[in-house]
Order: sequence, then C-alpha cells, then structure tokens
Amino acid sequence: MHCSIGQSLERVGEWWTPLIVRDLYLGLHRFDDIAENLGISRNLLTRRLETLVAGGIVERQAYQERPPRYEYHLTEAGRELVPVLMALMAWGDKWATPAGGPPVRLVHRECGAEFTPQVCCSACGKPVTTANVTSLPGPGAASGPGTRVLARRSGIAPEEW
Repeated sequence: MHCSIGQSLERVGEWWTPLIVRDLYLGLHRFDDIAENLGISRNLLTRRLETLVAGGIVERQAYQERPPRYEYHLTEAGRELVPVLMALMAWGDKWATPAGGPPVRLVHRECGAEFTPQVCCSACGKPVTTANVTSLPGPGAASGPGTRVLARRSGIAPEEW
C-alpha cells in the first residue's frame, strides 16, 4: 500500500489534478472551458494537462485543424480515478462540509438512488475500514520504499512474499 500510494501520488498528487479530472468527468473537454471553470492560469493548465497526458490519465483529441484545437478526455485510467475522487469527496462532505451543506449530490444511474461513496471489498462487497483490513507485503515489497516496516511487522520471510 505504501509504495502504491507514492506511485499514485507521482501521477495525480498535484493540487490541480483532481479538479481537472473532475471537470473532464463532468463534461468540460475544451481547454478554455476548463481554465474558466477552475480559474487556473493558462500556462499552469497547459503543464498539468501535459503531465496528465504523459501519465496516461488524459488523452488529447483534435477537433479543429486550423488553428489546431484539442479536446481532453479521460482515458480508462482516468475514468478509474473518478471513484477515488468520489470517495475523497465523501470524506470531505463528512469532515469538511462547507456552510450550507455538500455542493454536489451523487445519484447512481442504475438504481436512481442518491448515495455516499464507500470503498468496499471486491470479493464480498462489504465496506472496508482500518479496523477490518490487514496489510501484508506484496511481491514488490522488497524493492519498494515504505514497505520495509510492513514486511518486518508481518513476520513473513521475503521469499514468501
């Protein structure tokens, strides 16, 4: 978990990144629309989008040749990041709710219910918490930073990872 978090933050840990991904998810695909909605400088948005494209989270699609103009769309990796942002939003709604209440409500298209995102076990579907999850070293634990203590505490020999 430790190394995976570090690697993930290398790609999405910059402050503007979740906001750009959110805007793309919400249907803003053109540079000017994103810049206006976020109130971000054009040069900063350019750098952030370049980083997201290089990281495989966003793809550029030309919509005009002269002058060249592009739309930005989430890749599969970007679309899989959205539920993570929804979980972060749920945490913020609980622990840092703005005056007047949460600014966004989420509705599940399949059943029509309003919901609060939760992280659930992929095997049984039950919500996961710090109280019901155990972290064990994975195959990359020996080489990953932040995993040495986990490996020592697990009592599992490195050859068993």
